[in-house]
Amino acid sequence: MTFEELRLTRQFINAIVDKGYNQPTEIQEKAIPSILAGQDLIGIAQTGTGKTAAYLLPILQILKYAQGTEPRALVLVPTKELVVQVYKEACQLASYTDLRIVAMYGGIGPKTQIESLRTGIDVIIATPGRFLEIYAKREIHPKKIKHVVLDECDRMMDMGFWPQLREIQEKIPQKKQQLLFSATFPEKVERIAANFLLFPNRIEVTPQATPAATVLQFVYETPNFNTRCSLLKDLLRDESFSRVIVFVKTKEQATKVFTFLDNLRVGDIRLLHSNKGQNARINAVDDFKEGNVRILISTDVSARGIDVLEVSHVINFNVPTHYEDYVHRIGRTGRAFKTGTAITFADFSEKYHIEKIQKLIKQTIPELEMPESVDVSETPFLEKQEQLKEIDRQKKIENPDFKGAFHEKKQRNQKPNFDKKSKSGSTHKKRKR
Repeated sequence: MTFEELRLTRQFINAIVDKGYNQPTEIQEKAIPSILAGQDLIGIAQTGTGKTAAYLLPILQILKYAQGTEPRALVLVPTKELVVQVYKEACQLASYTDLRIVAMYGGIGPKTQIESLRTGIDVIIATPGRFLEIYAKREIHPKKIKHVVLDECDRMMDMGFWPQLREIQEKIPQKKQQLLFSATFPEKVERIAANFLLFPNRIEVTPQATPAATVLQFVYETPNFNTRCSLLKDLLRDESFSRVIVFVKTKEQATKVFTFLDNLRVGDIRLLHSNKGQNARINAVDDFKEGNVRILISTDVSARGIDVLEVSHVINFNVPTHYEDYVHRIGRTGRAFKTGTAITFADFSEKYHIEKIQKLIKQTIPELEMPESVDVSETPFLEKQEQLKEIDRQKKIENPDFKGAFHEKKQRNQKPNFDKKSKSGSTHKKRKR
């Protein structure tokens, strides 16, 4: 199928050609006609398969041209990074129209965003919190909003946006088209979605939480932090690791990994986490997209907020404990039918999570042998203790009655109380005699 066959008008066909798209993806083929027909929709597809264009193209075509001063379409996403990504995509697709689009997110003052609203706007792309903040200032007049998109809706529910989403629903017209898109759609989110959509058309082009077929997945058993660093150093010697995202569990570890790699001089590196200022985060992603940066080290703040076609490798320095995040992390590579590789480091306490991820994605992740050139160091005592605590936590999840390894050891070493009493009693009698 071609984009012309989807009955898109010439100005959008021109924008698609400018972006280099040759033919629609499966989710675009199925979603665009449904949205143009005015249906409510649940769209589930692998990350990197064109979900954003699948809802933007038909909505922009329905809006046609700039009209009035009040917004007519609203796109809600969970993070600032995703707002920026969707905004840029929308501006590119609307480049042959006069449609007016504004991005609204926190971390910066709302003054510029409010000024855009006052001059007239057609599409708002926002995080729920910033939308409500500006609405409370009486700067958003939502009575003409006829199209609402919840992108990455599962993530929004997990991040606790449900009360805000419900509040937004109360402020916009009841009669509207609503669209929910995501790579994963757990049952709990589906039940919540029933409150938003009216007889939705469900499009699921792949089973839920299925990684793109163009992503090769591997796992290395790495006993500790130092060994992970040594393996990372060894992998980056390979020039095929040309544009790499390293996902790290915590801000502290991300900073340590950044310092380690920066000292090795393995190429330009940027660090991305929630403590970084908004401009620094946007600049880091832009530099990475433009190919000026070889390595981007990030926490999950950007697992869904980066759309770069040429990411050669994703490296999970830690195994994500939110298993759907694994799908989104590795979905940063292998995008738009290009091939990519995802490599995960896991110690013995993370094998539990690997098994859960394999069950979720319905695939076995091959384990690779540790290269001989990698220095496998002994695990420090404190790190070993943290791993053992994690094992205990996993056992408690599987068996709520489990008291923990320390408790069991204490029980084994403790002598029965009656023996102690008997011994003390006999000694007392002996002394009395």
